[in-house]
Amino acid sequence: MNTSKITTVKGRAIPLRGENIDTDQLVPGRYLKEITFENMGNYLFYDARFEADGEPKAHPLNEPNYQGANIMIVDRNFGCGSSREHAPQALKRYGINALIGESFAEIFAGNCKAIGIVLVKVSRAEIEKLWQYVEKNPKTIFTIDLEQKIIAYDEKKLNLEIAQDWRQAFLTGHWDVLNLLKANQNLIAAKAEELKQVTFFGG
Repeated sequence: MNTSKITTVKGRAIPLRGENIDTDQLVPGRYLKEITFENMGNYLFYDARFEADGEPKAHPLNEPNYQGANIMIVDRNFGCGSSREHAPQALKRYGINALIGESFAEIFAGNCKAIGIVLVKVSRAEIEKLWQYVEKNPKTIFTIDLEQKIIAYDEKKLNLEIAQDWRQAFLTGHWDVLNLLKANQNLIAAKAEELKQVTFFGG
């Protein structure tokens, strides 16, 4: 079976400060009218990044040092607010493959997992250290290792937190429900045929 296992996420990081960043900040509501998620990456933090006339503001995503980074280091309660799927889709389509934070809103976290964005937790003190390190060393390569449950960068390592069932889902590829369904079409068809033969009481 062709599964989408995720054992590590490796790359440069973007430091994003601010508690309680909600999904409306991630993707302003006026962009929810898009028919598909295809262009969502263009709208990530749009109002925080651009003036009304399109002029760029000071924002980590606009800084040259962080262009091409695929890991975001965020604050507590990231992704709170409405449960819009557009927020994780915007992150994914911008190029973000993992978030390191103190805590995440539950529904947002589930929506991230469903599209293969890895969310891991470290302490508030460690978040602050990571921000400062990346701001001074923006070319640093981080490795989020789900097998060893560590974040490694340069000569440093720190333990990460992730729910065991989520960790196993990423390691086995079972987070990818669509791929699992495609890979098991024969079993699904067989079960559907079996159910057709069942005689229900009162039927």
